[in-house]
Amino acid sequence: MQYNLANFKSDLKKAEDFLSKGYSELNIGRASPMVLDSVSVESYGQKQPIKNVASVSIEDPKTLRINPWDKSVIKEIEKAIMIADLGLSTAVDESGIRVIFPQLTGETRQKLVKILKDRLEDARISVRKIRQDEMDLLQKAELNEDELKRSKDDIQKIVDETNKNLEGIFSKKEQEVLN
Repeated sequence: MQYNLANFKSDLKKAEDFLSKGYSELNIGRASPMVLDSVSVESYGQKQPIKNVASVSIEDPKTLRINPWDKSVIKEIEKAIMIADLGLSTAVDESGIRVIFPQLTGETRQKLVKILKDRLEDARISVRKIRQDEMDLLQKAELNEDELKRSKDDIQKIVDETNKNLEGIFSKKEQEVLN
């Protein structure tokens, strides 16, 4: 009987995706609409993501343009961006909001690298937990000794590859921050 690792692989992929998404939401000095994904705007009596009340586009490498579909929410969007404390500045004009990304200093870059490392470590911890949960399930499965050993080896190979992928994601983002 072959042990099924599909759910295990899926869980590890989610850990990789979580790290990538977390990295994409960081302000690394270049305009990226994903930085605003975590910002919620109070409009029409409820909190909503900015993308639900406006279009967000890249105006130039250091500036985003937010064009609300209803101009009455411009002040609320600006307020939400300020409250989110992302280190961004805003400028309101007749058609919407310009979000300006500041030039990163050496100190800011080092802080960002530390945040990247912390998030990488969180992802590694998640992978270890997923691996341990899978090993526990494997022990409960009714497998003979050879199948058990083979399945454990397969799990370890997949974990090693996932950790390598996480390192690759980190290295790529670290280079973006430092350059």
